[in-house]
Amino acid sequence: MSRELRLRIISGIILAAVVLAATWYGGLSFRLLSAVIGLLVYYEWSTITDMHGRDPQGNALGWLGLVLIAIATLMEESVYSVEVLVVFVAIAAIMVAMRRKSWWLPGGIVYAGLTTISLAEIRDDDLRGFVLMLFIFATVWATDIFAYFVGRAIGGPKLAPRISPGKTWSGAIGGAIAAVIAGSAVVWSFFSADGLWIPILTLMLSICSQIGDLFESFIKRRFGVKDSSHLIPGHGGVMDRVDGLIFACFAAFLLAIVISLTMSDETMSLGGVLLGV
Repeated sequence: MSRELRLRIISGIILAAVVLAATWYGGLSFRLLSAVIGLLVYYEWSTITDMHGRDPQGNALGWLGLVLIAIATLMEESVYSVEVLVVFVAIAAIMVAMRRKSWWLPGGIVYAGLTTISLAEIRDDDLRGFVLMLFIFATVWATDIFAYFVGRAIGGPKLAPRISPGKTWSGAIGGAIAAVIAGSAVVWSFFSADGLWIPILTLMLSICSQIGDLFESFIKRRFGVKDSSHLIPGHGGVMDRVDGLIFACFAAFLLAIVISLTMSDETMSLGGVLLGV
């Protein structure tokens, strides 16, 4: 076993242990994890896009917004964190339009800020949040693992050759099928539910996960970098590890909002079990 592979395995085990422990305990532990991930994601985003060189004032604004969102998350002020996100994105957009700076600034605030908010809100502090978080982990991890191995075993047409030449349609389909099985198994292990709602939701989140992976690949290709950073030994950066998870959480969080606003109390019982609302 090479030194690099050994380092990758060790750091992967440590990361998984930290994430799963925080997920198990929930509360402040998971909110802290969410805040740290959001701050590190913004650090990598601003580094990749060279925000500190292109627009130091805008970058400072972004950091201020992310710190305030992190503080609000730790204090369980979810409404305040969303309000901060909206305000700072609006200010950043106005600054960019007036000074003709990079639109990567408001994009980074949305990407990192919504990462913190969605992770913390999905987990929450109850059993439903714990199950949903495990459900999303199982969906994203199954997608990643089986997309890689099925793609290598079968090959075939490329999924998005200009963005990520290594990804294939066979891998995407194999990863999605594995995600439906893994994600549904997690939910059905805790709750009983009839119909196709759970497999459909799992498939949707698997697709979102793959879109998130492609999105990060697009950003790295756009700016000519291999890894988002070198924060995780053997793995690259935080964005490299959570790109699919971020988009899956975005989708689950936004769907939870839609369910809470539009569905009846009877339908909410199933939506609440799946989405923690």
